[in-house]
Amino acid sequence: MTSTILIRGAKVLGGEPQDVLIEGETIARVGTGIEAEGATVVDARGAILLPGLVDLHTHLREPGREDSETVLTGTKAAAVGGFTAVHAMANTFPVADTAGVVEQVWRLGRESGYCDVQPVGAVTVGLEGKQLAELGAMHESAAGVRVFSDDGKCVDDAVIMRRALEYVKAFDGVVAQHAQEPRLTEGAQMNEGVVSAELGLGGWPAVAEESIIARDVLLAAHVGSRVHICHLSTAGSVEIVRWAKSKGWDVTAEVTPHHLLLTDELVRSYNPVYKVNPPLRTEADVLALREALADGTIDCVATDHAPHPHEDKDCEWSAAAMGMVGLETALSVVQHTMVDTGLLDWAQVADRMSFRPAAIGRLEGHGRPVAAGEPANLVLVDPAYRGVVDPAGFASRSRNTPYEGRELPGRVTHTFLRGRATVVDGKLA
Repeated sequence: MTSTILIRGAKVLGGEPQDVLIEGETIARVGTGIEAEGATVVDARGAILLPGLVDLHTHLREPGREDSETVLTGTKAAAVGGFTAVHAMANTFPVADTAGVVEQVWRLGRESGYCDVQPVGAVTVGLEGKQLAELGAMHESAAGVRVFSDDGKCVDDAVIMRRALEYVKAFDGVVAQHAQEPRLTEGAQMNEGVVSAELGLGGWPAVAEESIIARDVLLAAHVGSRVHICHLSTAGSVEIVRWAKSKGWDVTAEVTPHHLLLTDELVRSYNPVYKVNPPLRTEADVLALREALADGTIDCVATDHAPHPHEDKDCEWSAAAMGMVGLETALSVVQHTMVDTGLLDWAQVADRMSFRPAAIGRLEGHGRPVAAGEPANLVLVDPAYRGVVDPAGFASRSRNTPYEGRELPGRVTHTFLRGRATVVDGKLA
């Protein structure tokens, strides 16, 4: 059975109010004064209508760490956050380095029904950085993998990285690099700087990220392939990516919501919720990242949603796991840091959180215009809403958010996946 939904009076991409008629899985009409007998009417006056958000960087933990997240709970969290597609990172147990594992994750996503799941394949076997994984087999599988990453670890061997870039070029794939020179970050606990010196914690220098990015943009240019920089976090990294793009090289980059808002000053609390990889940087870095996202040097926002069970975070700083959950708060943080500050408008938010990530991942059916004939993957946002973050109400299985108790703007009221409402009035349908 197909359904008909009429979204009335929404500001499409932040523009003038329009009506959007959904018939089945497709947008049938966009305009004003649309009538549809028997349709379910959604009163969206005052709301912003965006294409469904796409996350290039999500950790769903399944298989192997279902105590922290599953594909089902992670996609529920994604839907609540306005995402209709996520790319699931490969650092699972077993690692997603074979066609069998990526197909398992892909099928679990299809079964969940809340969000499309596009697996990311590992670059190297077991994320060990020694031998290329089955890149071609993962691409040719039912999952159709296009993005490969050892995220959580850096592909630090330049020869292996070059071979990976050469390999994926054959099917227009992309290598997404976790830029971290391991020798420069041994024993590192936080950003290297004034705060780390005062706290006596091992410093994580910016050059550990920047040196790998510089190497990899040069390698990508040399072989004529695509490279994507995960969770870029320093002002120096921004300048390297900006330089590479000025050369016309096929380089893209992402920034996380938490690196757009939080700084290493928060580590003074020794609260492990602020322990993340790459670490929270300085205020100057945060401002550079915002500027780079605004001018397009950084292509997109990616959550790096990294769920952990309570016991992995509620411990001393040095023993705590790195990472933060982010799917359910990402759009609010982007509104707070980029929209409410005047750095981006809502059309540009759609570009950075839907159009561009879908294009980088070569993801079909997502990141499409809000227009007749397009798949009805959509999200409605109430930008006037203000609320205090309460992780007790999260759809995610984990609660390790750095925003607990913080007031953030905006709320996703409805999410539609191919015309079916997965979120209604801010709650899972």
